[in-house]
Amino acid sequence: MNSHESTSATGFGPAEAAAFGRPASERLSFKEKLGYGLGDTASHFVWDMVGFWLLIFYTDVYGIPAKAAGTIMLIARFWDMGIDPVIGIISDRTQTRWGKFRPYILFGAIPYAVLAILTFTTPDFGMTGKIIYACATYALLMTAYAAVNLPYSSLAAVMTPDTYERVGVNQYRFICAFVGQLVVTGLALTIAKYFGGGNEAMGYQRTLILFGCLSVVFFFITFMTTRERVQPLKSLEGSIKGDIKGLFKNRPWIILAIVGIVSFVMFAMQNAAIAYYFKYYIGREDSVQLFNVVGTIALIVALPFSKPLARRFGNKNVFMGSSLISGIFFISLYLPGEKSLITIYVLNICAKMAYAPAVPLLWTMIADSADYSEWKSGQRATGLYFSAATFAQKAGWGIGAAIAGWLLTVFNYVPNAIQTQSALTGIKLLVSVIPGMLYMSCAVFMFFYNIDSKTTDLMKKELDARREKGPSVN
Repeated sequence: MNSHESTSATGFGPAEAAAFGRPASERLSFKEKLGYGLGDTASHFVWDMVGFWLLIFYTDVYGIPAKAAGTIMLIARFWDMGIDPVIGIISDRTQTRWGKFRPYILFGAIPYAVLAILTFTTPDFGMTGKIIYACATYALLMTAYAAVNLPYSSLAAVMTPDTYERVGVNQYRFICAFVGQLVVTGLALTIAKYFGGGNEAMGYQRTLILFGCLSVVFFFITFMTTRERVQPLKSLEGSIKGDIKGLFKNRPWIILAIVGIVSFVMFAMQNAAIAYYFKYYIGREDSVQLFNVVGTIALIVALPFSKPLARRFGNKNVFMGSSLISGIFFISLYLPGEKSLITIYVLNICAKMAYAPAVPLLWTMIADSADYSEWKSGQRATGLYFSAATFAQKAGWGIGAAIAGWLLTVFNYVPNAIQTQSALTGIKLLVSVIPGMLYMSCAVFMFFYNIDSKTTDLMKKELDARREKGPSVN
């Protein structure tokens, strides 16, 4: 890439970039950041439909028992986990005129949308047929999701080598992601009711047709507006065996994998239970959308603080503080009674605002762990590192959703009925104490993460020097 290309691609000339302390080729334009972010809006149209509404869709619309529904979600997630490393390894070895990761976004968008629609479709089978259909479509959807979203996540690590620019692009990513979440959690049930005209199953299906079409458009925008700049030297590309061996010698990545599992158990459990919480404990089913909207707005408002906080205190310290403070607020959600809606809203807003700065940092640190591997061993496998991280997180997501379904059975939950005190207590625990304690424990694990601000600066300096000495790869 020559200097003219660097300026036009980023929107900054050398003098302007120098004013920010980084070369022009490392800074990303608003257009590229926004285009990248829209890819996560597309992802969240489906991810949040699954995370917030699929369990209650299975139990209360499709008529699958809660225990079976939880098991389906666990099986599908473990299938998904097995797919991730395969996609990561393949994408690392992909060579096209569009790069390693962008082609998967282009060609995976339409299958992803079609399978999302099928997952929320309700064919009239017997109970066994329903369970098989639900398991098959959900597993295939997670395969398509991995084939698009894993390369998408990896893309941020090769758009720029600068860790703070990565925080910046991930801020855009998650602002756009939370806009998608805002639409899904705040409007999906209303849209489904409108489209269904009294037929819930039809309403869900048509809603997914809408979200699927929007996802395809947004993924195409992401493909068109982004570029891959960071490439490993040909002489440093390793074998599959060597890449996997290096992964499990990488202490920062191991810590992040553990944090991913624990935090996603928390997210999955709480997201799946919140619909039950409002339907049966609060007694105001329609209010769940407003609750989700307010919480998502709190996330969006607090998210821009991530980059300045990371610059001031470091990625690790901000993540630890965020985990501890937000965990306390989540636990506190157990205390208010069903009539104390203002208190419930305030605690949720505080929890989400405290949690928001950590969101882009996790993905930034995964990219840093890939740099750490290249710095220590001379081998870089960006796709594998992100696939292994998403493998761990999806394990947490599958376990959390399964636990939610199983605990509903343990606490004697009965669909569309007045719940016992045991069931109500279980639902409360699923949205407060259990996820709050899990998220606080992430701070303990992050204590052992060993990439601080000085290390990231040193890694960048030495890796830049190595790349300048090696052959140029465009």
